[in-house]
Amino acid sequence: MKFLNDVPKFIFFTGKGGVGKTSLSCATAIHLAETGKQVLLVSTDPASNVGQVFGQAIGNRITPIDTVRGLSALEIDPQAAAQQYRERVLEPIREALPADVVKGIEEQLSGACTTEIAAFDEFTALLTDSGLAERYDHIVFDTAPTGHTIRLLQLPGAWSGFIAANPEGASCLGPLAGLDKQRQRYAEALRALSDPARTRLVLVARAQKSTLDEVARTHGELAEIGLSKQHLVINGVLPAVEAEHDMLAAAVYRREQAAIAEMPAALRQLPLDQLPLKGVNMVGVEALKSLFSDADGAIQAASAIHTAPADLPSLSALVDDLATNGHGLIMMMGKGGVGKTTLAAAVAVGLAKRGLPVHLTTSDPAAHLSDTLAGSLDNLEVSRIDPRAETERYRQHVLATKGQDFDAEGRAMLEEDLRSPCTEEIAVFQAFSRIIRQADKKFVVMDTAPTGHTLLLLDATGAYHREVARHMEGKAHYTTPMMQLQDPARTKVMVVTLAETTPVLEAERLQEDLRRAGIEPWAWVINNSLAAADTEAPLLKRRADHELAQIKAVMTEHAKRVFLVPVQVEEPVGTERLLALAGQ
Repeated sequence: MKFLNDVPKFIFFTGKGGVGKTSLSCATAIHLAETGKQVLLVSTDPASNVGQVFGQAIGNRITPIDTVRGLSALEIDPQAAAQQYRERVLEPIREALPADVVKGIEEQLSGACTTEIAAFDEFTALLTDSGLAERYDHIVFDTAPTGHTIRLLQLPGAWSGFIAANPEGASCLGPLAGLDKQRQRYAEALRALSDPARTRLVLVARAQKSTLDEVARTHGELAEIGLSKQHLVINGVLPAVEAEHDMLAAAVYRREQAAIAEMPAALRQLPLDQLPLKGVNMVGVEALKSLFSDADGAIQAASAIHTAPADLPSLSALVDDLATNGHGLIMMMGKGGVGKTTLAAAVAVGLAKRGLPVHLTTSDPAAHLSDTLAGSLDNLEVSRIDPRAETERYRQHVLATKGQDFDAEGRAMLEEDLRSPCTEEIAVFQAFSRIIRQADKKFVVMDTAPTGHTLLLLDATGAYHREVARHMEGKAHYTTPMMQLQDPARTKVMVVTLAETTPVLEAERLQEDLRRAGIEPWAWVINNSLAAADTEAPLLKRRADHELAQIKAVMTEHAKRVFLVPVQVEEPVGTERLLALAGQ
């Protein structure tokens, strides 16, 4: 393994949820400890299950791992850290500002950026603690800060008091206003992160085009701010021998190999390791040791009894249910890599094939579905919103209005704030708002929808909804996009996930965000399920068995309606395959 050669003091694993960061970081920590090193494993992953992996309680304290000599672990709860952070910022202003302004600031501080900064605040103490550096040979971090988080902490404007001076400004960076005392510690932590002699960044991905494209963007962001010495690990690659068992396994193998061969050029320049897919859950020391070897069957019986999940309805049944209304807004929501775009397109063509007028709109950077569908099916209109163009238009508007009176530092801070993920979601939502008015007369299927946090941020900061409400007060009737999204008779929100631990947890948190915004998801769609597929490949059958617990959790704990979509033999691109996926 190239990323395990000459490991420096700090090693960070970063990547989207569900790619195996926790397994990889735990296995790395065990490997280093077994070479006689003193190792500290630190998790800042919201979905951390390090304690479960090692079979002992850990929590927010350094705890020796009983089963691995020389290894200790620490779990930082980023949600708890973010809550403490919010209270630290809000306490001084609760009495000084009106309640609605305080509520707006609180919502500004509830996004992913705030959580990342709060977690960063926690582990910068570890990066700069000379006592820990002497005590441990290596500190392994499960989940690294994003390029956006690091970049904003480098800005001089971040320490200018910009947020405190602009309490009604839309921002997800509010915590910085209270961090001046930590300026020197942050500066030292950033120096450690950008020094390849002290820190190694490992990008973790799966062998999927969308995941590798996302990792390439992360690589570019980090390289742009000086963190260019990175490694790439592609985790969970199906071994070639499995492709011999059936058509599904062969198709999965072909897709993965094509994604690896065609990954972005920037990633091909990085040191690369590939880890094979395992048929066991990465729980326990023996299982984790197998991650870097060909061992698998020794940990679990060579064959597993594949039990089909409960008789859950298919995507065809979902389209039938939606069709009964004749029109309405359908929003596909979920984290990256769960297949929102494909499912949105399949639902759209399924409704159109049933003779219903449909407008499918997407902000997905990969426009191949739009190209495939354009003009190819009666009753179907397809549009694509360019996120870059919409975001730039929104940025220029904010800079010309809110930023016109700022000094250089304040403007620099505002410009950085406008590079956050929230900004793109707000800009794209404004473009979507022009389209969703059509939902009174036809179906509008929206791919890549804004999160609940972004919708609340729009509302709380006096954006479209409050602006319209103020102007329309006392008049007979009006409906804003926010009101339309909150009306279950007009809008059906689908939470899309995979039958894996981290994606289900992320979907649960998305649902909580939506509920805070007054939006109740109509259904959950579990996509790309092996448990719902027909396979004779032993490894895939064992993986299918592991899905059952997550499918049951979705059915019993999270969703009123659940639809199950199996892994497809042929990638569902193009009208005919999408129609087949939708049961037509």
